[in-house]
Amino acid sequence: MPGQKIETGHQDVVHDVVMDYYGKRLATASSDNTIKIIGVSNSGSQHLATLTGHQGPVWQVAWAHPKFGSLLASCSYDGKVIIWKESNQNEWIQAHVFDDHKASVNSIAWAPHELGLCLACGSSDGNISVFTERTDGGWDKSRIDQAHPVGVTSVSWAPSIAPGALVGSGILDPVQKLASGGCDNTVKVWKFDNGIWRMDCFPALQMHTDWVRDVAWAPNLGLPKSTIASASQDGRVIIWTAAKEGDQWAGKVLQDFGAPVWRVSWSLTGNILAVADGKNSVTLWKESVDGEWQQVTTVEP
Repeated sequence: MPGQKIETGHQDVVHDVVMDYYGKRLATASSDNTIKIIGVSNSGSQHLATLTGHQGPVWQVAWAHPKFGSLLASCSYDGKVIIWKESNQNEWIQAHVFDDHKASVNSIAWAPHELGLCLACGSSDGNISVFTERTDGGWDKSRIDQAHPVGVTSVSWAPSIAPGALVGSGILDPVQKLASGGCDNTVKVWKFDNGIWRMDCFPALQMHTDWVRDVAWAPNLGLPKSTIASASQDGRVIIWTAAKEGDQWAGKVLQDFGAPVWRVSWSLTGNILAVADGKNSVTLWKESVDGEWQQVTTVEP
């Protein structure tokens, strides 16, 4: 299908664009401190709502799974995370405001829906917080203190299906794992065990030479291999793999893009990786049978 140009109506830089589960609406986050909800269809786009409540640039937005209703989370330079709820059609209210962080909240990610309504947040204060909704509507909080002491830039959840569950007698209890990237140039993996978050990779994954800007854990559909992509200010994307649960992670450079790499994002099946870089290019990559990564297309801006 041809590309469609969408006027967001923002007054400043747009930092994040996320499509909802059904592909019918976009949420956009901007330095103008607002979030816009835009309806998209083959015939065009229309502005549906503007959400105001942050007192600083909004870095990321994230739609919750529709089984929890129409919910959107946002995080901002103001240190707040807001959960927005659509009360009536295109009317949004602030359902919860989390202000636990003492600095910019740079990244948010909803857990796989099998884990319940659960949001991870990474902040410049070095901490990661995880909020889980209880049945009574309140929220429980767990934390990874000083996950990256100089600042957390990105968080991404592992698939909830245990690696290898579909090819062996894998345990089918949902897995609670996170990957994080930080200003210390490292990627770290965390596992929630007996009520505590523990580091699940030793040592931290170190191949980048500058800030890690984004991490993305690939869907694995129950196969044994786990895969994480990381993007960095150093211009490189690294693909990290662990052959099976408990194995060491091995890193492989996908490509040096010659400019900072801002975002990495996997397709739903986990076999195509989209990369957005500082030269305003979006490229798509696929792993070939021999394990080498090949560029399959460039998305024209």
